[in-house]
Amino acid sequence: MLNITDYSLDDIETETVLYFVRHAHSKYEHGRELERGLSDSGKAAALAVCRRLEQENIEFFVSSPYQRAIDTIASLAQYAGKTIEIYPALHERLVSGKQDLGPEGFAEAKRRCYEDPDYCPPGGESSRQARERALPVIRQLLREHAGKRIAIGTHGDVLTLMLGSWDQRYDYSFWQRLSMPDVYRVRFNGETFAGAEKVGYTS
Repeated sequence: MLNITDYSLDDIETETVLYFVRHAHSKYEHGRELERGLSDSGKAAALAVCRRLEQENIEFFVSSPYQRAIDTIASLAQYAGKTIEIYPALHERLVSGKQDLGPEGFAEAKRRCYEDPDYCPPGGESSRQARERALPVIRQLLREHAGKRIAIGTHGDVLTLMLGSWDQRYDYSFWQRLSMPDVYRVRFNGETFAGAEKVGYTS
C-alpha cells in the first residue's frame, strides 16, 4: 500500500478555484469604457451575486480596471474584509475604436473576431491579442495563490477567451449565452484546467 509519505510535496497538485464574475449591467456609453459604472438594475444584480458567493469563502479579489467590473465584486470583497487588486491586462477586449459601430456593426465585428482569432477590427483587438495579454495574469495567480479561492471581476469576451484557451467549447455561442452578471467556478489542479461550472444566483 502506498503511503502519503512516499510522495514529495511537489507530487501533490493543489486545487485552486477561480470565480470568474462577469460584470453586471452597465449602460453603454461609447468612449467611456474605463469609467462607466453599473446601472440601477446592475447594482441590484451585483448584490445578489454577493449574497450567493458569500458562502464560497473567497480569499483573494482581483479585477479588470474597468469600473463596472470592480463594482460587481466590491460588495463581496467588502464582506470578506479584503481589498481588490487591479490588473490592467484583464481589461475588456475592444471591438471598436473611436467609431461607434452601432448594435449591428458591433455584433458583426464580434462574430468575426471569434471566427478568426487574428482578425483585428479597426481600432480594436484580435482574440489572440486579448488572450495573450490576459492569460499570463491567470497563470501568475495560480502560482502565487495556489490552493486559494480567488474572485476575478471580468468581462464577457475576456471570460470566454480565457475559458476557450482550455476548452474549445467556450466559443462565440457561449459568449452569446452569457448574462450580466454571470459567474463561473473554474477549478485547477496546479496550473492544469480541471473544469468549469456556472454558479447560479437568485436576484
